Amino acid sequence: MTQDIDQDDDNPRCASGRARLYVEEALFVGAPLVLDKDQTHYLANVLRMGPGAHVLLFNGRDGEWAAEISEISRKSAHLIVTVQTRNFEPLPDIWLLFAPVKKARLDFIAQKATEMGASLIQPVITRRTIVSRVKDARLAANVVEAAEQCGLVAVPQVREAEKLGTILDRWSKENPDRLILFCDEAAAPGGALGHLAAIAKSHPRGGPFALLIGPEGGFDDEERAKLLKREDTRAISLGPRIMRADTAAIAALAAVQLMLGDW
Repeated sequence: MTQDIDQDDDNPRCASGRARLYVEEALFVGAPLVLDKDQTHYLANVLRMGPGAHVLLFNGRDGEWAAEISEISRKSAHLIVTVQTRNFEPLPDIWLLFAPVKKARLDFIAQKATEMGASLIQPVITRRTIVSRVKDARLAANVVEAAEQCGLVAVPQVREAEKLGTILDRWSKENPDRLILFCDEAAAPGGALGHLAAIAKSHPRGGPFALLIGPEGGFDDEERAKLLKREDTRAISLGPRIMRADTAAIAALAAVQLMLGDW
């Protein structure tokens, strides 16, 4: 049984006026939870909540649940899970693989890709990638915050950055049914929607797909040739204009969700 819990709050981290938090623990009626210091600070000092107030919780597995604050102090908040408010809703099986960019724009990609329903996010190191080190914890934190804000009950998986060659070498063995959608600046005319419409004729909506976005300098000739030779890869165009890498990632994901996802 699910139930709506009304809570007035206009804080931007609340979805539909309700405080939402991501937790790792299993969620079920009567489950006792103790929040960490940061989450306690958010409830007590930002939202000014006290005992008896309700918050929404999710863990990416068990749907969304309401919980009542039973005790709260400066260091910890104790909650009791009371009722399920939403069932689990899986994300489309669409992965976003992208060449990492500078910090602020990397945050943007992680946040927006989460909002748009990517089920896995992974930085990919190409030969022209400028940013070679990615803070996994920061990437994961951006994903969780976006899921909290946007009312998601599923959270995209975040993988560590890997070299493109390494990923491709084991792709067929690990992902035999997953089609790679390769954003190729030199692809034939027709635009993303035209290319994706052709793919949709032989592949079901919702995945499995992997969208691959290159660095700002583009893939080098050897990388591009290797991708185009693969039977599990299709090249798509993003149109006649040059985009920044972060813009290209979100534009391509929007097109894929429209034609092959759950939009």
